[in-house]
Amino acid sequence: MGKPTGFLEVSRHDRPYAKVAERVGTWKEFVRPLPDNELREQGARCMDCGVPFCHSGCPVNNLIPDWNNLVYRGRWREALDTLHSTNNFPEFTGRICPAPCEAACTLNINDESVTIKTIECQIVDRGFAEGWVKPMMPTRKTGKTVAVIGSGPAGMAAAQQLARAGHTVGLFEKADRIGGLLRYGIPDFKMEKQIIDRRMEQMLAEGVTFHTGVHVGSKDVPAADFIKKFDAVILAGGAEAPRDLPVPGRDLQGIHFAMDFLTQNNKRVAGDAIAADVVISAKDKHVVVIGGGDTGSDCIGTSIRQGAASITQLEILARPPDQEDKPLVWPYWPLKFRTSSSQEEGCEREFAVGTSAFLGNDRGQVVGQKVVRLENGKEVPGSAFDIKADLVLLAMGFVHPIVSGMLEQLDVKRDGRDNVAADTLTYRTSIPHVFTAGDMRRGQSLVVWAIREGRQAARAVDEFLMGASDLPR
Repeated sequence: MGKPTGFLEVSRHDRPYAKVAERVGTWKEFVRPLPDNELREQGARCMDCGVPFCHSGCPVNNLIPDWNNLVYRGRWREALDTLHSTNNFPEFTGRICPAPCEAACTLNINDESVTIKTIECQIVDRGFAEGWVKPMMPTRKTGKTVAVIGSGPAGMAAAQQLARAGHTVGLFEKADRIGGLLRYGIPDFKMEKQIIDRRMEQMLAEGVTFHTGVHVGSKDVPAADFIKKFDAVILAGGAEAPRDLPVPGRDLQGIHFAMDFLTQNNKRVAGDAIAADVVISAKDKHVVVIGGGDTGSDCIGTSIRQGAASITQLEILARPPDQEDKPLVWPYWPLKFRTSSSQEEGCEREFAVGTSAFLGNDRGQVVGQKVVRLENGKEVPGSAFDIKADLVLLAMGFVHPIVSGMLEQLDVKRDGRDNVAADTLTYRTSIPHVFTAGDMRRGQSLVVWAIREGRQAARAVDEFLMGASDLPR
């Protein structure tokens, strides 16, 4: 802890955003870093709280008070080493993690929490800028081969850890680029893709080989044959099956899953050509986003930048309270009303509403939807009303991994929610040399949980192959 009275003298000050009018005209990140002197002051707010509850809120067990203190003292390189000791990709979590650590901050009991996420992000960004982020080469090669299937944060973390342990690691991705939903689900205005590319350069130097366009479980790459080639395999394909809304009119044109919309836009921003007959565009359209979470928010920000005429976001749950009851919920993640940066840019928000039908014209195109007010999950009589909609985006989350293909061919045991069954000690599936991690094992979750599971699965694989492991959990 750097300054015992820091939390009494310094108020919370977080990274500012570019003005709305400026940022909606570009796909670039719009969060502005704090000057070094201000960031050091924010690090000084970290208290001598005895029990750092921020640890309990952080799935990767970041040593938060340690690097806050190091930033306050200007010891940036030591702060970077401390940060990397528990988190392979703090540049990802520093941008897109909702920061449950801040909710758990002791200072959050009766004040505003330490700007943990901001400090984390600026430590690693400075590390890249200064050239401090170097490949961590293994001291020896084990001769063991590992395939990691799925290149999202869980797969990337597992692959990097196993390469550093000396194994020969291949990271396999069915899409044309590495990154999973980091690449194609997160809009560039939240995380530009060179952030992934620069980390890939480090991993490549460490010995990870990247294989894109390899769809394990397809006709060309039978899953059972594929896994026989390796000493160990990690399934890290994520939870990709979206939750649908089976109401009358669902088959109308203009109703799409959110990830189809976001993926296509990210490819367009990357310079890829999109066939004219499959373009999903919000330009000049009345957009309805169904789902009030982060994916729905990403659809809003993307639609605004595409030039939507209007945007309405629907949430089936009631509007949360403006402020949580801290004595009741701290140090856990609180339910309270939040406005994301995309929602701030402009949209109408409706709470406690459900869709009863989509409305179409004689050409089979959606033109609106019929919704009803809900109270305690039940329809309020006489509350139905119509919303104009030329484009409907379903952003209601994901239910489980895609079962057809790889999982079906492997006949791997699944749990009651159709996730791949494995515990959090061995991460081993019902197939002896096959492991699983991330959303494919735990269901839809946060990037920080994916990184944690990827790291822990890597240690489990290393123990399986070598009998013991020096990799951290």
